[in-house]
Amino acid sequence: MRNLSLFTRLGILLAVIAAIYFVVLSFDSRPEPAANAWAETTPSSTPRSTSTPDPSAEEPPAPAAAAAPSVRTAFNYPAPKPVGGKLRGVVELGASGFNSFVVRTDARRNWELQKAEFDNSLLMENLASNEEIRRGLRAYIANMLDYGVGGRDIHFVVSSGALKMAATHRIAKELTQMGYVVNRMTPEKEAALGLSVAMPAPFGERAFVVDIGSGGTEISWLAEGKPKSVSTFGSKYYEYGAADDVVAADVKAKAQQVPAKLRQTCFIIGGVPYEMAKQVRQGKERYTVLDMPEAYQFDKAKSKAGLVIYRSLAEATGCKQFVFDWDANFTIGYLLSLPPQ
Repeated sequence: MRNLSLFTRLGILLAVIAAIYFVVLSFDSRPEPAANAWAETTPSSTPRSTSTPDPSAEEPPAPAAAAAPSVRTAFNYPAPKPVGGKLRGVVELGASGFNSFVVRTDARRNWELQKAEFDNSLLMENLASNEEIRRGLRAYIANMLDYGVGGRDIHFVVSSGALKMAATHRIAKELTQMGYVVNRMTPEKEAALGLSVAMPAPFGERAFVVDIGSGGTEISWLAEGKPKSVSTFGSKYYEYGAADDVVAADVKAKAQQVPAKLRQTCFIIGGVPYEMAKQVRQGKERYTVLDMPEAYQFDKAKSKAGLVIYRSLAEATGCKQFVFDWDANFTIGYLLSLPPQ
């Protein structure tokens, strides 16, 4: 080192200083380790935080807010039960088949469903001769007698929709010859009876009732304490060639007649509402609050048609609470209209 010239020594010193300078400069310019970089290599306690967050990833709460209106609240109403009373049975000859109900009623017209059977359509479709009809009816009646219903307490009701079918009149004739009274309904009678059984007394001034049947839909409410109703298409309107938009328009026009103050709650019964309620029922609850129409999808023609009616009702009235009653049927309203025994 001593043998080097002064010029050479200065050159080496400057080279060392320059090298140190660039090393320091390079170190200072490196980015600081970020918490996000740590998250990339360290398991996180929250799912989906495996990369650097970006603003768009923080927006998923919005869909949750949009789904909030579909949250259903339980409808807790303790329906009054009969005290003592007796068993009565009613059989409905409907447009889709037979429905039967055994109920216990008391002197105050309180009632409780004991047994129900739906859509026994063999009598409507597969019994050709009068003798076969008679034999089938006897077997049907025997089931109710075995349950404890007295012969004079079995009643037969023909829905207004079923009156359009030829088979209904043959069955009604056989029942008459067997000594039974066959009660033929009009849409107005059905609506009034459905209102009397499906509308809980405390809701008379803030609710209305809808019965979506196969042959017709009845919309009813109380006007100054008296039943008022309008009728529209039933859930088998496609069999008559009616288009969805025509049906929707008619349903909306009829539903808009329900007074605004009565649109808070709709008590809804019928075959298609039954299918909707099955999807969301909690346990054995008596009342099930349906989801709004957009939550349902069906494959069968009748259910699709019923959904058109339900959607039109919701749009026309703005009602947000449709309550399905698992026990109510307009024919039970007929039993309640009879003198107490």
